[in-house]
Amino acid sequence: MKTVAAFLLVLCYLAGSHAWNCREGPRLSSIRQIDAGLGKVVAVNRYNQAFVLLGTSWYRLSSISLKHISVGPAGMWGASNTNRVYKSVAGNMLQSSGLSLQQVDAGGDGQVVGVSVGGSNTLCLRESFALAYKGVGSLSWSSLGRAMRYYSCSPNNGCWGVDTSFRVYFTQRIVPSNCGTSGWIYVAGQSMTMIEVGTDGSVFGVNRSGQVFQRIGISSRLPQGSAWRSVPMCMSIRHVSYDLGRLWAVTTSGLLMQCTH
Repeated sequence: MKTVAAFLLVLCYLAGSHAWNCREGPRLSSIRQIDAGLGKVVAVNRYNQAFVLLGTSWYRLSSISLKHISVGPAGMWGASNTNRVYKSVAGNMLQSSGLSLQQVDAGGDGQVVGVSVGGSNTLCLRESFALAYKGVGSLSWSSLGRAMRYYSCSPNNGCWGVDTSFRVYFTQRIVPSNCGTSGWIYVAGQSMTMIEVGTDGSVFGVNRSGQVFQRIGISSRLPQGSAWRSVPMCMSIRHVSYDLGRLWAVTTSGLLMQCTH
């Protein structure tokens, strides 16, 4: 398997596009999901083990089984394989009581957003609750009123989501103090399985064929952008995240690619 992976990576180097230079990232066996924010990188492998990247090495975060993990201004949060919500407090992943969620995102302006089991509803945890939570007491989540299967927020550049029909939506702002939204805009052009917005507002998504796209034309006048631009990859991708000029891409075979523009 390592020989096959090495061969595929050589092909990637040879087929690299003029716009993005991709190479193998720090190796983590059977990686499935990755999240980058505020200079930190966290990931989950196929065994629901969570890791944090320190330098060029991965370190196990906790013995808790997590299927999704996120890091950002609201801290480090995760959803377990039993859909329980956890927050990292003083280096320990502590379970919160309350709602069950299948995905969480901590990249917003202090608030945490999450997707309920089955994508029937999208929830928001106010900034004051998210930052103050120390592992004691029940969390009070507010409904955002739209069914989603995946959600991602940026501190100052809105939130993006993929609904249960793989359609992409954008809201310019979620108010961290009360979780109010500015309304939803349908973004046409691609059907995505997941989408991520970086701290600087850069948006990347993966479509149902495992192809990566970047949203271009984003401005103060047109915060949802104007078009999708393909980011060529030589292997099928399952998950991406972007921070500090680096695009992290997880292949469907469990390899990690690190790309720069």
